[in-house]
Amino acid sequence: MSFFKEELKQVKAFVFDLDGVLSKDTSTLNQQGEPVRTANVKDGYAIKNAVASGYPVAVITGCFIDSIRLRYERLGVKYYYQNINDKVAALKDFLQRTGLSRESVLFMGDDLVDYYVMLQVGLPVCPLDAVSEIKGISKYISNKNGGEGCVRDVIEQTLRAQNKWFVEELPVNKAD
Repeated sequence: MSFFKEELKQVKAFVFDLDGVLSKDTSTLNQQGEPVRTANVKDGYAIKNAVASGYPVAVITGCFIDSIRLRYERLGVKYYYQNINDKVAALKDFLQRTGLSRESVLFMGDDLVDYYVMLQVGLPVCPLDAVSEIKGISKYISNKNGGEGCVRDVIEQTLRAQNKWFVEELPVNKAD
């Protein structure tokens, strides 16, 4: 983990798991017994900023909920893989469609289902509340839990390392 800041300079794309990364890993259930996912507004802003800066962003998830797909499409995510059992195959499709190498991809996962796909990328990272096996293969562990800003954390750090993070100038108060 000591070279994390330098490795951020090589990132050309972001790939995220949904449950436990973009959404909290606990949720209430709706009347049909389906989990109601959360969405972090600051994560959303960071995704939109990354897309606007030219980074391909993908979400790979085992769930299938149209409203979640629509949220990420509205943020500019062009690569949304849902109802996925084989995340490695989805990553290969993403790489083929973007023409990127696996070494240039940052993947954030949190649970055992993400283990093998994380071994396939250049920069595997995870939220603070990831399981120990995922923490063990991660090159960076965010100080934020899943669904609580961990995505913003890694996107912002990456864009700052590459001098692409947008920081609006604060207005200067002039005394009369």
